[in-house]
Amino acid sequence: MRTDFVFHNLNNQYGQLLELAAKCPVDGRHTVPEGFNNHIHWHLGHVLVSTELHILYLSDNAQEMTFPPEYLKLFGYGTKPSDWQTDPPVWELLVAQLKEQLGQLEAWLKDKLDTPVKDNFFKAETLGELVISTTVHASWHVGNVSAILKALK
Repeated sequence: MRTDFVFHNLNNQYGQLLELAAKCPVDGRHTVPEGFNNHIHWHLGHVLVSTELHILYLSDNAQEMTFPPEYLKLFGYGTKPSDWQTDPPVWELLVAQLKEQLGQLEAWLKDKLDTPVKDNFFKAETLGELVISTTVHASWHVGNVSAILKALK
């Protein structure tokens, strides 16, 4: 699998997510519009966490994960802001971590995309396929963030 293809697509989705996040008014960051379960702040954290879970945990490389363990309780699957017991990391930190994550993943994975991975719910057979599956997942959140921004108007 070609590294430039894989990371072009992941970078594209992250770029769109970060562009939408930049358009979010400060007073809308923690608003959950009717019909939604989460706000944009949650989506940023969830993409950060789920990307590492999908790529690193599912490839038996959990030791490479960079986010603090408490992020799972805030942004993991099945979480929502109305259940939070602690304050989330600030918006600016999540944005910075998302930007940093792309470079870290590309540096770590650039020569490993064809490495086989264990059975997983994506049915991915290699690290590269996990990255592509994660890119699709990120695109779903880009769509949700876009919809939330429209609902906030």
